[in-house]
Amino acid sequence: MNSLSHPERMRAVLAGEHPDRVPVGLWRHFPVDDQDPAALADSSIAFQQEYDLDLIKVTPASSFCLKDWGVQDVWEGNTEGTRVYSATVIQKPGDWGRLKILDPLKGYLGDQLNCLKEIVRRVKGSVPVLQTVFNPLAQARHLCGPDRLKEHLVRYPEALRAGLDIIARSTVLFVEACMDRKIDGIFLAVQHANATFPGEAEYRTWAVRDDLAILQAARGGWLNMLHLHGLKVYFSLAAEYPVQVVNWHDRESGPSLESGHQLSRKTVCGGWRQWETMVLGDGEKIEAEAKDAIRQMRGRHLILGTGCVTPIIAPRTCLKAAAKPRKP
Repeated sequence: MNSLSHPERMRAVLAGEHPDRVPVGLWRHFPVDDQDPAALADSSIAFQQEYDLDLIKVTPASSFCLKDWGVQDVWEGNTEGTRVYSATVIQKPGDWGRLKILDPLKGYLGDQLNCLKEIVRRVKGSVPVLQTVFNPLAQARHLCGPDRLKEHLVRYPEALRAGLDIIARSTVLFVEACMDRKIDGIFLAVQHANATFPGEAEYRTWAVRDDLAILQAARGGWLNMLHLHGLKVYFSLAAEYPVQVVNWHDRESGPSLESGHQLSRKTVCGGWRQWETMVLGDGEKIEAEAKDAIRQMRGRHLILGTGCVTPIIAPRTCLKAAAKPRKP
């Protein structure tokens, strides 16, 4: 195959074919810009145009889905581009039931839909667009704080479950509205399916139902990606969730890309360490890890990327080295 478009290249990879070159999917936060839908759209498109990547993963601040409930956060210079939560809204168990199901067309959710609409309008189908969606358990953590979440899991499970139901319903409505904006899929960020949570059985009890409801809302997408965040992830979920692509910290945590594909039977996204390679590495290290990833996957079912966001301090030289064309 020669000179495939970005969507054609991605579809070829999903089908297990050898594309003209190995696709690259990198994404980053855009702090400050992510507080304005037009600025985030501009920055997302500029990043794509600079490096000619094979997908646009739209990355708003994680608070975008929470601010309509009253959460507050602030940018303090984090090198991944994330913001610090300065005020939570859940102080006691009864607060969960007082959350309102959000209208996705209004407030900060509506702003994010406007951002998506502008990106889709400007790229005109030339590159797939994915919207980041945080699963309800991750949203609950930011609504109450990590320590209070642990307490409510144990002492007030019924109150927490009521809150998760409201969060899940709001998220499903938002995802349905995203799909109406003609995006190509969602990037479902799952942040507790790892050893920091009490156990895999507990994660399944508290989160899987909601995760699957969100993915059901995104079923019209042809490029849905699951991100399993953290170390020692519960990778068995990757085989069960109806997504086309799985992304995780393959270099830092495992399993390897090859093992991850064998376990999930899905296309995998990874191969580069986000800090040691994309920030502190050089072209030689980037090339070595890319070649190893291609070797593992025999050039099939592979999107080269990092296990999580590319830090905002990654040198342009490293990004250019990562984005260069490579034969499968």
